[in-house]
Amino acid sequence: MSLSSHWRGHFLLFEPRERPPIDPKAALRLLVTYVLLEGLLGPRFELLKILGLPDPPALLRIAILLAAALLLVRYFARVSMHDIGLLPWREWTRTEKSYFVQVVVLVSVGGAILFGARLHPAFFVTCLVWGFYQELIYRGILQTALVRRLGAVAGVLVGNLLFTFGPLHFYYLLQTPPGFGMLAVIFAIGLFFAVLFHRSDNLWLVATFHAIGTAFVLSASNSTYLLQ
Repeated sequence: MSLSSHWRGHFLLFEPRERPPIDPKAALRLLVTYVLLEGLLGPRFELLKILGLPDPPALLRIAILLAAALLLVRYFARVSMHDIGLLPWREWTRTEKSYFVQVVVLVSVGGAILFGARLHPAFFVTCLVWGFYQELIYRGILQTALVRRLGAVAGVLVGNLLFTFGPLHFYYLLQTPPGFGMLAVIFAIGLFFAVLFHRSDNLWLVATFHAIGTAFVLSASNSTYLLQ
C-alpha cells in the first residue's frame, strides 16, 4: 500500500519534477559565483577585514550577501531562480506542501518551548536570513552546479564537504583542540539537507528548515561569533 502524501516527505519520497538540465557553461558560472561569494568576499566579509575596512552590522552584511548571490545567479550565471530550486508555491506538490507545513510547525513550536525565553527578535531574524543564505549558496548554487558537472553522488558529497570544511565552518579547524565533533555534526546535518534538496528539487524546503534551526540554536546559545 502506498504512503499518503502527508507521510511521503518524511521518507524523502517526492514526486519527480520535470526540469531541463542546466547548460554546462551556466553550471560553470554558478561555480564561479560560489567562489566569488565564499572564496573572495567571504561569508563574514573577510575581504573587508583584510583591507582594514569596517564590517557592516550582521543583518545588513547578510542581506547584502543574499542580494548579491541572487543577482549573480540571475545576471552573471544567467540561471533562473526556478533552476536553483526557488519554486513558486503553486508548483509545489501536495507532498512538499504537507511536509513543509508539518516540519515548520513542529520545529517552531518545539524551539519556542525549549528556547523561547532566550530569544531576541532582532537576532532571531538575523539568524533566519543567515541560515537561508547558507542553503542558497551551498545547495542552490554549489550543489546544483556540481551535480550537473560531476553527477548526483559526487556532486552531493563534494558540495557537502565544502559546506563542512570550506570558508563557512573552517574556523572549527583553527580551534584548540580542533572542533572535529562539531564538524561531524555539521557534515551529518548538511548531508541530510543535501539529499533532501536533491530528492525534492525544492530549495525552499531546506532553506527554511535550516533557517529556523539556525535561528533557534544560535539565539539560544547567543553564538554571536558565528555571525561576526
